[in-house]
Amino acid sequence: MLKPYASQPFETRGRLFDEKLSTFRSPFQRDRDRIIHSSAFRRLKHKTQVFVEHEGDYYRTRLTHSIEVAQVARTIAGALGLNEGLAEAIALAHDLGHSPFGHTGEDALEVLMAPYGGFDHNAQALRIVTKLEKHYADFDGLNLTWESLEGIAKHNGPVTGPDADPKKHPPGGELPYALAEVNASFDLELHTFASAEAQVAAIADDVAYNHHDLHDGLRAGLFTADDLMELPLTDRAYEEVDALYPNLEASRRDHEALRRVFGYMVEDVITIATNRLDSAKPETAQDIRDMDRTIIRFSKPFFQNLKAIKSFLFKRMYRAPQVVKERARVTEMINSLFPMYMEKPELLPQEWVTEIEAAHSETELARIVLDYVAGMTDRFAIQQYDHFFG
Repeated sequence: MLKPYASQPFETRGRLFDEKLSTFRSPFQRDRDRIIHSSAFRRLKHKTQVFVEHEGDYYRTRLTHSIEVAQVARTIAGALGLNEGLAEAIALAHDLGHSPFGHTGEDALEVLMAPYGGFDHNAQALRIVTKLEKHYADFDGLNLTWESLEGIAKHNGPVTGPDADPKKHPPGGELPYALAEVNASFDLELHTFASAEAQVAAIADDVAYNHHDLHDGLRAGLFTADDLMELPLTDRAYEEVDALYPNLEASRRDHEALRRVFGYMVEDVITIATNRLDSAKPETAQDIRDMDRTIIRFSKPFFQNLKAIKSFLFKRMYRAPQVVKERARVTEMINSLFPMYMEKPELLPQEWVTEIEAAHSETELARIVLDYVAGMTDRFAIQQYDHFFG
């Protein structure tokens, strides 16, 4: 049974284009299904999480990461009496706007798009689900509910106003154009926090990547179990495993330890969120939005331990020499492909011709080229680079 402060399906603020209700799915379940069946979701299979997609079959991709985030989000939402369908939909959609090559590709496109309204993967995800998916007869995009769009836009916190993160959203700074376009059509109340379900999706993202990046880093040989035994949380996990299963083979030992770390994170979120919700006593979903801080968070001591793990991962994994070398290589690909298409837009596929012909300025053309390049998978971007630049 849903708590009063959960997002109630029958209270949805609706869709940009009115549709008849499904006879067997809630509006949020329908959103989830449309996201899963979208072209952009399928392309996540071949998009980088940390390691470029072709580097190994066992490393996480954006698709497997999104599935893991959705699983964590459903677990936390269910434990807190929140709407699991909405939390899952936002979790599955949260990375739809990522470019090829993960954050490296995003960094390159941010620089290239600076003169044309910027690039932000959350804003690009909104552009995908409101415009770029073109499969339905009655509308462009997926026509998601207001609640799902809100969650995609601000699951990491307010985008405008006094509660926005000044590092990500400087006061007085312009919104990414893709976000501004959607917000002009369907006011997402960017100055408030998001629903509890969107906050759950955001923290599920943290849980998933902290867990699987440790796992992938071990598999890649970037660090060892002995290194992890020097860190908070992971040290306790390995000690528990060694006490229960002495002389366990290395791969099973790692798995057993890291699944305990996973459990620690989920348990901390559920315990702290339950206490905060009991204390705040919100009566509606809007009460959650109107608070002055997120209510779904880690405890302060636990968050400090996670900061130590994140710092370790940054040094030993995200900035490992082989990863840095690959970052330079794929940055060169993006920096070559984007200006080439700007100079010769006729090289884009035939289905993009109408859009190109309708562009009346360099900015409009750049945004079309961005949609094309940002939508590429790792393997397709590599193929295109090899084709045009040898």
